[in-house]
Amino acid sequence: MYPNHTPLGPKPQEILHKTILNIEGAYAPSTIRAYKSNFERFIHFCEDHDANALPADPKNVAQFISKLTASGLKSSSIRIIVAAISGIHKLNLQNDPTQHPAVKIEMRRMHRTLGRHSQQAFGITAPILEKMLGATANNLRGIRDRALLLLAYDSMCRRSELVSLRISDIHLIDEGNFSGRKIRLRKSKTDQELQGRWIFPSQRSADAISLWVEKAKLIDGYLFRGINNAIDITDELKSSQINRIYKRLGKDAKLPKEIIDHISGHSMRVGAAQDLMKSGASMPIIMNRGRWSKTDTVMRYLECVNTN
Repeated sequence: MYPNHTPLGPKPQEILHKTILNIEGAYAPSTIRAYKSNFERFIHFCEDHDANALPADPKNVAQFISKLTASGLKSSSIRIIVAAISGIHKLNLQNDPTQHPAVKIEMRRMHRTLGRHSQQAFGITAPILEKMLGATANNLRGIRDRALLLLAYDSMCRRSELVSLRISDIHLIDEGNFSGRKIRLRKSKTDQELQGRWIFPSQRSADAISLWVEKAKLIDGYLFRGINNAIDITDELKSSQINRIYKRLGKDAKLPKEIIDHISGHSMRVGAAQDLMKSGASMPIIMNRGRWSKTDTVMRYLECVNTN
């Protein structure tokens, strides 16, 4: 059932390539990248041990986990790698080796060695947000950064959601005595079927977005763009750039190094959720605002909040 040696037929790398092509558009790009890079890592391990990666022998998967445990990786990273091995096997209608008792035992051993707790992103709460806003430059990049910070905090968007927003997603509201803007979030991690959600930014955020669109002379395409050293605007902003922007602004705001080190693309979501908790918002309200589907995820964000 689980061959130890590479059988005749397509090589695991070829099967992986076809699998990745087959699932394009059906999974989030980040998931596809994780599947590809992590399963390639497993393929290399199997090649070094003269073993087949697909279908894999559970004993080889267990040995791989043991090696990862000793390599210094975090338990959360190892879980992602094991999920990739499981996912690629299932997509190819193969028995899932990660469900074998030998693998489950090795995962328990890994968790007892490394622990389960993953390092939490530092929450950028309102006071810290104001410091970062105050550190933005008085140029086009600064205008972009202010719009990004304010909308990220208001909307509690994931970084992938922020970079997916388009100019055409911004709509004007003019109803009686109220006027403002709303932004359509086309998709999110919890809305892969593109039903969409409306984001209602504060007037301050809406004004910052309008100024960015005006000064950048944007007509269509993505709302947030990269800006190079020559102040040329790119066609899009990559998800990975969000982290770097937050950290750069944290440094410019002279935040302590230990805070900057723990700032990530989730920091705005974490901070906004913590502020909602301190204001007395209920768990269902916080989960709805942040579009969370799992309570335990939100609880990790809120576990260090002081409500006094």
